[in-house]
Amino acid sequence: MLIVADENIPLLDAFFDDMGTIRRVSGRDLTPADVADADILLVRSVTRVDRQLLEGSRVKFVGTATIGTDHVDTEWLAGQGIAFASAPGCNASSVVEYVISILSIYAEQRGHDDWSDLSVGVVGAGNVGQRLADTLGRLGFEVRRYDPPRQQAEPGEDFATLEDVLACDVISLHTPLTDDGDCPTRHMIDTDRLATLNASQLLINSGRGGVVDCQALKGRLAQPEPPWAVLDVWEGEPAVDPELVRMLWLITPHIAGYSLEGKVGGTERIYQALCRFLGLPARKKSGQFMADPALSKLSFTASATAQEAAHLAIRACYDVRRDDARYRRVLDLPESERAAAFDAMRRDYPVRREFSSTKVQLKGGAKDLQQVFKALAFKLKT
Repeated sequence: MLIVADENIPLLDAFFDDMGTIRRVSGRDLTPADVADADILLVRSVTRVDRQLLEGSRVKFVGTATIGTDHVDTEWLAGQGIAFASAPGCNASSVVEYVISILSIYAEQRGHDDWSDLSVGVVGAGNVGQRLADTLGRLGFEVRRYDPPRQQAEPGEDFATLEDVLACDVISLHTPLTDDGDCPTRHMIDTDRLATLNASQLLINSGRGGVVDCQALKGRLAQPEPPWAVLDVWEGEPAVDPELVRMLWLITPHIAGYSLEGKVGGTERIYQALCRFLGLPARKKSGQFMADPALSKLSFTASATAQEAAHLAIRACYDVRRDDARYRRVLDLPESERAAAFDAMRRDYPVRREFSSTKVQLKGGAKDLQQVFKALAFKLKT
């Protein structure tokens, strides 16, 4: 059995080498010739999987090690009898921690002694958005959620209008990219909606690049009293508008979900799905292949406040400014080299572990410290 797989999917050999021959390919440059003789295709979000790629091939199973599926023509696959699997929720914790790192730094820069004074609007309450809303709610933030499909399916739930969400101090986007249906998300954040945002607000997009009209965002950032803005995902990536990049508060190269746990979790999900497809037992688990984290324990005494301890722990585990600094150095490269450098930053992304990999010891710690660290999913050692 021939498995054609994106070379950047982690632990390919560990999970799949006993299932067949693995052929590694560049996911962004994948061609029909690369998959013509493949039985299994494993991709990430950079590969468009559709009739143009697979027609005439012998592929019978497609797996994407991502939560999103807008790069896959699932209807065409189903019509051809090709099995499909994705990895919903695999990197939800990673993206949540990305947003929390941003909130920690933003609150400090804006002079909020209590970061939970910030109201947060979550656009898209799926695996990632709902987990973010739940985490922030446990931390005491006021959270408003906007998700029309969920609101229709769960009429008793408490959802806000988009206008109410866009009035929050912080707006975090977590929707898929859609062009059809009652509520298409492409360019949801357009000129008119950006005009409602002001200098006391922060816009974060770690969902899909096309949800924000980047030309409109560039125009708004050039006007008086612009909002603060953070982009992890981009229209047209890996070719990114350098003028827009320079106008943003923080920039990252589509790595919000790139914790080691998130990436390996995606591989494990499609491994499990392939085992089911082939009728094989799924004997391997991601924990078998995870090395000890570089930071294994943090200790706080009774003199630490909950806010102080939380921010120290968050930034010790993940400080988004390091990724911002790496990306800004790419802007000094010739324009012809920047797109390749974008992909290289993702391919060679340094190991980043989630909060749950670190034990927090509270020596005589107060109950409020315990509640904060439980909400953030650190391991508690009291």
